[in-house]
Amino acid sequence: MVKNILQPTGDQVRAFRDRATGEPISMLNLLKFKDKAEYEDGRECNLSGREAYQLYGEGFSEVMEPKGCRIIYSGEVRGFLIGEGEGAWDAIAVIEYPSTQIMLDMFRDEDYQKVQVHRVAALEGQMLIECGPGFSFS
Repeated sequence: MVKNILQPTGDQVRAFRDRATGEPISMLNLLKFKDKAEYEDGRECNLSGREAYQLYGEGFSEVMEPKGCRIIYSGEVRGFLIGEGEGAWDAIAVIEYPSTQIMLDMFRDEDYQKVQVHRVAALEGQMLIECGPGFSFS
């Protein structure tokens, strides 16, 4: 079973904070877009979820790149080669944060909150998977 959700629970935030090492982390973002973006303030819009998420991505970059965050990869999901799953995702992104604290601070950042509205309007749900050092192919 897979659950696409928009916001972390309090327990998830506490566990995320407790895992902090001060080292960079990467977040694997599995994204499921709404067909049509829906803004919480009820504004009329003709954007697809994907288009609204692109607005979020542009705003995220403006706000977070100066803080050391970078988008490592983003792309469209085409299908499974190995395995299977319910509720396949539309796109993925891997974003590197200089530390857990930078990401935690982002949630309270006023400039981030202004662009976050596009994320909420765009997504049916998502999964964020925290990734850190500890495994290497070589």
